[in-house]
Amino acid sequence: MEIKLFNSLTNQVEVFKPIKPGKVSMYCCGPTVYGDAHVGNIRPVIVFDTLRRFFERVGYEVESVSNFTDVDDKIIKKAVEENVSETVITDRYIKAYKDVLKSINVEPHYKNPRVTEYMDSIINYIKDLIDEGAAYESNGDVFFRIASIKDYGELSNIKQDDLVVGARIEENTKKESPLDFVLWKKTDLGIKWDSPWGKGRPGWHTECCVMINSIFGGKIDIHGGGFDLKFPHHENEIAQAKAHDHNKIANIWMHNGFVNFGDEKMSKSLGNVVLAKDAIAKYGGNVMRLLILSTHYRAPVSFTEDTVVAAKNELDRIQKVYNQLAVKLQLEHLDMNSKNIHIDNFLSSLADDLNTSNAITEVFEMVKAGNVALRKNPADFDEIESVWASLNAMLTTLGIKLEYPILTPELEKIYSQYLALKKEKKFEESDKLRDVLLKEHII
Repeated sequence: MEIKLFNSLTNQVEVFKPIKPGKVSMYCCGPTVYGDAHVGNIRPVIVFDTLRRFFERVGYEVESVSNFTDVDDKIIKKAVEENVSETVITDRYIKAYKDVLKSINVEPHYKNPRVTEYMDSIINYIKDLIDEGAAYESNGDVFFRIASIKDYGELSNIKQDDLVVGARIEENTKKESPLDFVLWKKTDLGIKWDSPWGKGRPGWHTECCVMINSIFGGKIDIHGGGFDLKFPHHENEIAQAKAHDHNKIANIWMHNGFVNFGDEKMSKSLGNVVLAKDAIAKYGGNVMRLLILSTHYRAPVSFTEDTVVAAKNELDRIQKVYNQLAVKLQLEHLDMNSKNIHIDNFLSSLADDLNTSNAITEVFEMVKAGNVALRKNPADFDEIESVWASLNAMLTTLGIKLEYPILTPELEKIYSQYLALKKEKKFEESDKLRDVLLKEHII
């Protein structure tokens, strides 16, 4: 199957060609763990988990990595405020983040590296950049020399001259240029490491470069993250990779759009966040996942009461038919694990730049087919098995995990009695059994 993805670096849709046949290497920037994730933070998680699931569905072996940034000024500030070590803070929010991932059905990653596990490699990487002439030390700080590479700004389509004129950059007399960014920060506050330039900690932009190099050992297929990471974070990653490895880290760069709360993007700086754990507790992980995937990943998602209710209603429609199919198969003692799936149009939608919106349309086409199959008399059980298997395959690929009612021998007996009483038009008696079956989601 030909897979096409929009490459943020070239600003065009490209045919995906893996570096290693049959394998996909993928890295998505993870959270800085100083607080709970909000709804906007879980969009890239859901998007790239779905991309990974799609690749696996069509036969690829995927190594998907997402990091934890566990050294940062905000972490140190919180640790000082609480009078605890930085590790207490980071362990707390890594656990909370993993709980959120589990509740939205995210598959475990190949690795979840922590920045603090790679400090020796980060220091050696910075040494290499200095040796290459791409970085310089200034009174204990180390900066990347933007002038050492060509085409800085190609990912974000920003020109250096415009940055110098238009950007609000604090004057720093240690820098050769106001655009140069920090690789190593001299500090006396909080967690720090020994280095050839004195005690300090790394700059944010170097960390992902080093973890990708250390884990994958070279260029990767896909690097992803939210749109807000294009500049400066991903732009600065590319700059370092050009100087250190003479590549641009990834063949394809992918960025998802924002989650908007009203007319503004959801962000902690704007103070309009809804915590992911609260939204999930209120609406459920499946609803949040369906809401996020109902819009193409590059477009903004609107998080409002109306859009959440719409997603919940859609999920209820799927669940109703899902339950009915499951009950029918169990009543007839048919195959619940049929391999007779028909999801070509669904997969084609995902192969078209991960068009989850169109893929969900195909899910509802299968729901419609399920309703038709359930109403047929006489029943076509091969069709019911196929629709059930196909719907399961679609939902699994989208990461939507539904439970179905288990038809115990007792419930099966009640169901048979219900049908018999209904046929005999003994509605008062059948309604009592109907209430039991409704409570158990059998009908």
